This record gives sequence, C-alpha cells and structure tokens, in this order.
Amino acid sequence: MDGLKERIHKAIHNQPQPTVTILSSLLAVEDEIGYIPKEAVEEVASFTDTTANDVWAVASFYPNFRFQPPCEHQVEICWGPSCHLVGAMSLIKSVLDTVGLEGEGDTQDRMLSVRYNTCLGACAQAPVISIDHHLMGRLTPEDASAAVSRALSQGGTGDQATEDA
Repeated sequence: MDGLKERIHKAIHNQPQPTVTILSSLLAVEDEIGYIPKEAVEEVASFTDTTANDVWAVASFYPNFRFQPPCEHQVEICWGPSCHLVGAMSLIKSVLDTVGLEGEGDTQDRMLSVRYNTCLGACAQAPVISIDHHLMGRLTPEDASAAVSRALSQGGTGDQATEDA
C-alpha cells in the first residue's frame, strides 16, 4: 500500500466516534491529508458500504471540501455582517488585486488560496482576515494587501504590525 493510500486507510479506520458516516470519513481524510483525493472516494465508499456516487454526493454538497492539495498559504476574508458593514468588500478587492485573482480561488503558482468566510468569529475586530490561521483585525485595504504580500515573501504572516483579533 503506497503512502497516500495508507494515510487514507488510517484516517478512515481510526475515527474515534462510535458512529462512522460518509461525512465523518471525508472529514477524517481531509484532516489527515488536507484535501479529498480521488483514491479516498473509493475507500470511503467501501468502508461505509455505499457507492462512489453516494460519497461524491456528500463531498460535493459541502463547499469547504477541497479536491486538490491545498496551496502553500490560506487567506480567508470575513464578509459576514459586521465585517461587511465596516469594509470587508474593500479588503476583498485589495487582496484579490494583490494576488492577481478575479475572485475566490487559488493562484496559478499554487502559493495562495483566497476564500471568503461568512464568519471568522472576531466581529469586534472587524474587518477581519485570516492568513494561515492567524487572525488580523481592524484592517484597512492597505494593511490586508501588505499582510498578504508578507505571507508570500516571508513564508508566513510576517510581523504583526496590524492588531491581532
């Protein structure tokens, strides 16, 4: 068994909850590998005694599942009500302009993924973005652009010149 298939197998078969479902199996795979590879669909179908179509139906229903390896850096921009009211749309435009994307998605070089999030749980610090799971709040469009640029050039979020949420 190759490394990827072994990791998929372990993730599915080592779930701690008493009831194992297609969804819990897909979540276990994504937690282990970072995405849902094609090989996992057949393994989940076999383990849950369902079909590959059943597994794809569940996987494709949830927009947060990834079907290709994640990019090097993850940027989430909150566009929930609090953030929206205080400038999330200008942050979105600034970040997209900085990385050369038209909307949510991955850069061609696979260095950065931009996703919109309906709530990052830091409304008091709105508008908020998360870069590689580090929250930053009360950002201007220029702050957001600079933080993304630092992440790309330094391999992380860089110095914390902005107020952390």
